[in-house]
Amino acid sequence: MKYDPKNLLAEYMDPEDLERLVDYPSFAALWEARSAEYADLTAVEDNGEKYAYARLEADAAGLRTRLKEAGVNKGDRVGVFAPNSYGFVKAFIAAVTLGATAAVLPPHLDAPSVFGCTMKFGLKAIIAAPELIDNCTLAAERAKVCVISAEDGADTPTPVAEVKPEDGCVIMFTGGTTGKSKGALLSNRAVMQGILNSSYGCKNVFHMRYLLVLPLSHVFGLIRNLLASLNTGSTIFICRNNQDMFRDIAYFKPTILVIVPALAEMALALSKKFRRNMLGDSLKYIICGAASVPPYLIKEYAALGIDLYPGYGLTESSNLVSGNVSPLEKPDSVGLPYPNQELKIVDGELLIRGDNMMDGYIGEDEAGVWEDGWFKTGDLARIDEDGFIYITGRKKEIIVLPTGENISPAELEAKFNECSLVADSQVFEDKNEAGRHFLALEVVPRAAEMAKLPADDAPAILMSELNLINSKLPAFQRVSRIEIRDRDFERTKSLKIVRYKKCE
Repeated sequence: MKYDPKNLLAEYMDPEDLERLVDYPSFAALWEARSAEYADLTAVEDNGEKYAYARLEADAAGLRTRLKEAGVNKGDRVGVFAPNSYGFVKAFIAAVTLGATAAVLPPHLDAPSVFGCTMKFGLKAIIAAPELIDNCTLAAERAKVCVISAEDGADTPTPVAEVKPEDGCVIMFTGGTTGKSKGALLSNRAVMQGILNSSYGCKNVFHMRYLLVLPLSHVFGLIRNLLASLNTGSTIFICRNNQDMFRDIAYFKPTILVIVPALAEMALALSKKFRRNMLGDSLKYIICGAASVPPYLIKEYAALGIDLYPGYGLTESSNLVSGNVSPLEKPDSVGLPYPNQELKIVDGELLIRGDNMMDGYIGEDEAGVWEDGWFKTGDLARIDEDGFIYITGRKKEIIVLPTGENISPAELEAKFNECSLVADSQVFEDKNEAGRHFLALEVVPRAAEMAKLPADDAPAILMSELNLINSKLPAFQRVSRIEIRDRDFERTKSLKIVRYKKCE
């Protein structure tokens, strides 16, 4: 089944905004139009300086000239190697609007890793932040790649190239469905669909004030944060250090935040601790994804007058597959599918095909990734009668009990996370001294809620709540051991929980 946003999402949008969303054939075409339309508006605020759309285009045009002088032509690949900064923004725009494919290199890469990416992706040049140029020396010496400073630029501008929808736009790193880091190639068609999806389902999407805290080397930060902002004539403030996030919020007064659940949880806990909204009175929307969003957060932010919208996406799908436009009515759903894609469920797994999907992984074996043109997400899902999607777990995380029953840890965790005293949880398979396998649960308490209880009784009350939830589960899903942690779980750089290894 195909989904039409004008039928499913129009009722949640301002009609004028919906009409202003243009389906450009490429990011180059989008940028040429938007940088002229919003010329005098502030596009980026970074490190104490404001950059208008016209200034950003002029700086990108100078970098396009430097790329041309380095022998970069349309269809070549250019590394963009910089932390979140104005330098990253203009480097990305320069590469992509020249008709090249921008390979986004995470700023933590060392010299051998940069060299490896240069060879694997066939980079013609690298635009690097000044502080990262030394990490490009090996690539320059051995691969003869041209390294250009992100602060460089020529006085003579090079115009925006004519780029086709099928031309490559960006290569983004992803763990894929197997956990191994790979480079996913996204066409301009796919990226443009991702940018459009970013604006569907919300009111007042134009001229927002975005705060950037997510890494631009992650597809969620790049497309839903940066590129969505540029497409809507909005201003994006770059938070250089996440430890300064609340200080930057107080100064910039954002109207929209794109964050992961762990950051939303932290902001809520601090708001309760200090008895004031740490995200500011100007904030209207939180776009939350990259991990499961606890329904508790939706309800708590609604009480603060902030709409929190969960969503679902993958690097391979140009970030956005679905967005929840009715979070209070369906708080455990990742929402309605966005347009120009098809979805189906096979043996519980969600499969997707459409304009938003990647062309493939660069230099990787794709066996098992595609099935007759459908991308296998590795996510277990169901779709209700209203078309809303629910992610119930990861296929690779399924626990097969000795009885033959299949258990999805994420599905069980969602039930325990409904308890207001639980911040996060992990269900896993363990075994006793006799070698018998069983299900176990560890939970991280929600400190702000626990603090409301009598200190001596709080752990017992939490354990009682957990046991009550457990008792209502089908017998084969019940956990045999529950442990309350005194610290958070180990997390990845994107703040997802690092799962325990499967029990042998």
